[in-house]
Amino acid sequence: MTLMIVPITVQDAREYVRQHHRHHRPPVSGLFAVACAADDEVCGVAIVGRPVARQLQDGWTAEVTRVATDGMSNACSKLYSACRRAALALGYRKLVTYTLQVEPGVSLRGADRLAVAVASEGNRWGTETTSWLCRRTPRKGTDDEV
Repeated sequence: MTLMIVPITVQDAREYVRQHHRHHRPPVSGLFAVACAADDEVCGVAIVGRPVARQLQDGWTAEVTRVATDGMSNACSKLYSACRRAALALGYRKLVTYTLQVEPGVSLRGADRLAVAVASEGNRWGTETTSWLCRRTPRKGTDDEV
């Protein structure tokens, strides 16, 4: 069984995420999406969009906003690598993503040069390596207000 990267629309990828992602809903939109298939059956998708954090919205950075698979071995790594190659081919200079501390992040090691921020569990506004907070528009009701 060989894993192959295949094209998919953002809309179809959003539907796949809705059905298969463990803890997130599909993103509202995306710049592009890729799928991974085994024996002509889609076994995972990745959606790349504009960075959610305003500090990263420089026009040169894209963000992997969702990856969802059916559990197929190596599908996540293959998807992250395909996203990285596609983003670079489209002219982006940096590709970032986020992962929870409780997730092992093994698939991210297969996609070198992918910037990763680790989000602490239960803290949706801040991460260990970057902050979503801005001094001009502090978020109300968070533990880590600026």
